[in-house]
Amino acid sequence: MRRSKISIIGAGNVGATTAHWCAASELGDIVLLDIPQTGDMPKGKALDLLEAGPIMKYDASILGTNSYADTEGSDVVVITAGIPRKPGMSRDDLLSTNAKIISSVAAEVAKTSPDAVVIVVSNPLDAMAQRALEITGFPRERVVGQAGVLDTARFSAFIAMELGVSIEDVSTMLLGGHGDTMVPLMSCSSVSGIPISQLIPEKRLAELVQRTRDGGAEIVSLLKTGSAWFAPSAATAAMVEAIVRDKRRLIPCAAYCEKEYGVGGYFVGVPVVLGDGGIRKIVELNISSEEKQMFEASVAAVKKLVAKMHELLG
Repeated sequence: MRRSKISIIGAGNVGATTAHWCAASELGDIVLLDIPQTGDMPKGKALDLLEAGPIMKYDASILGTNSYADTEGSDVVVITAGIPRKPGMSRDDLLSTNAKIISSVAAEVAKTSPDAVVIVVSNPLDAMAQRALEITGFPRERVVGQAGVLDTARFSAFIAMELGVSIEDVSTMLLGGHGDTMVPLMSCSSVSGIPISQLIPEKRLAELVQRTRDGGAEIVSLLKTGSAWFAPSAATAAMVEAIVRDKRRLIPCAAYCEKEYGVGGYFVGVPVVLGDGGIRKIVELNISSEEKQMFEASVAAVKKLVAKMHELLG
């Protein structure tokens, strides 16, 4: 049986750690690519990861490269390329530089892997996914942004810490753009089926929601020299697994919504069924009027960001 081919564009912390998670789970053969200016760095990381295989007992081909030719025919392409956030920067501050990087990467992916599912991780996430779709010309089902898996993981971790319970029993759901405008769905968040609103006072719950919205910035401020990579890469690997193993997981992802939720042609975080071929279905939930108002504000922020991106790109 042919192994899936997974190419990761960007061999920095997020990209290399995504390769690590994918290799450890034997999701397929991996190509780790970075720009020529980085020299042999991706080759070194790939070789190091390959040499860990006999110890951790995973079997995968892992190749580091500077050439898109090595990614040809990929089943999944993960795009992590771009500059990371530094203290004091918002995701939006990365807009101009990363939009140009994504444009270049997406053009190469379209040429070398025209049938791939593309997972965009670069920030600002929703706008970068939009740009990847525009440049590749792929069907919307095959371009998806990694945001919701990470955001719900952070929210779930904070709830588990607050209650002193296992993270295995916590389930959460969020909608909207990745960042300050994400919308927590309390009606879809629970611990062993018990709504979290019955377990955590409203004021404290609001504080945990805000900490989730600030989750990336909190880590940036602590690291001082970069941004998060363990959780973002784990979230990305979970999406890769859902695709290559056709898991059909119902998880929140940044998806291109047209009529869904009345979005009108933008990427925004929504529940999707993710499996072979990418997004198999966008799930529309009945949300409260308050949640709808917050969601519409989040969509408006994404639209503004995309408009600014197009303005900067000319």
